[in-house]
Amino acid sequence: MHKELLEDIGEKELINRLGKFMPKDQIADDCALIKTKNNKLLVNNDSLVENVHFNDITICAQDLGWKAVVSNISDLLSSGSKKTIGITISLILPSKTEWVWVEELYKGMNKALKEYGGIILGGDCSMGNEKVISITALGIQGELALRRDACKPGEIILTTGIHGLSKLGFMMQSKINFHNDVSLNERLISKSIKHFCRPQVNPNFLKNLLKTRSNKKINKIGCTDSSDGLFQAVQDLAIASNCQAIINYEKIPKDKDWPKGVKWDEFYFFGGEDYELVFSLPKKWARNLSKLDKNINEIGFFTDGEPSIKFKDNEKVKLLNNTPFKHF
Repeated sequence: MHKELLEDIGEKELINRLGKFMPKDQIADDCALIKTKNNKLLVNNDSLVENVHFNDITICAQDLGWKAVVSNISDLLSSGSKKTIGITISLILPSKTEWVWVEELYKGMNKALKEYGGIILGGDCSMGNEKVISITALGIQGELALRRDACKPGEIILTTGIHGLSKLGFMMQSKINFHNDVSLNERLISKSIKHFCRPQVNPNFLKNLLKTRSNKKINKIGCTDSSDGLFQAVQDLAIASNCQAIINYEKIPKDKDWPKGVKWDEFYFFGGEDYELVFSLPKKWARNLSKLDKNINEIGFFTDGEPSIKFKDNEKVKLLNNTPFKHF
């Protein structure tokens, strides 16, 4: 059976085929029209590059499409978006790319949009030596603004979930061998692969924040996501807010089967692509939210001092010598 390549069908036909994943007539013009009623828009852009973020061994096209959308929605949520309007997609693809790969990519994107809201507004396609998926996502700012520079000394640091699983899933998909003294059960392996290929976000997070807010005058809190790892997320908050973060290692939420050891601590803190939210709240608010949502955990607090991270347990200081994920 002949496999259709992009060089065979051409750009116009590619765009026509991609049009079925969008609302009617969305591809008729160069720009998408968005109607708003006195709303503030949040705009985010995120790119996935072949052999940097993905390859055909670690993730299939449909999962990649899902992940590309979720990574953008996670950024919108971490800024306080109450609704995702939609996304535009820029594709750079080798001419030998099979059409079925692109089709599966868009199926994954539409599944994520159906789950979390939004539509495909349009985009652009071009030829290149490697695959690049670049998405611009638009959301509507909610009542509560979430920004990295809003953390304050005395506030509690919290996270929405467990970290490290995506890193483990990536290693499993990459067929990386572990030392013989490490035993990983099937449940943890399956969970980590799903976490890597089909990451989830918490769309009820903002509603729960507002529901548990005791001081209605507070309209801005410190927040970011952990796409570049838990350590990097906390560091970004500390630097932007000009305060020091104290992490309590004993309070870090881990999967019950997560192995112990220095290397596994590194995977946990520096792995990345978990798309959990890391944020700070006044003590009373933090306790109210933790009671409402059992998946949210306190992991430390902010204090006055040089923007940096310290561990309450001095034995964990050596973790600070590790290097966070770098794009370059």
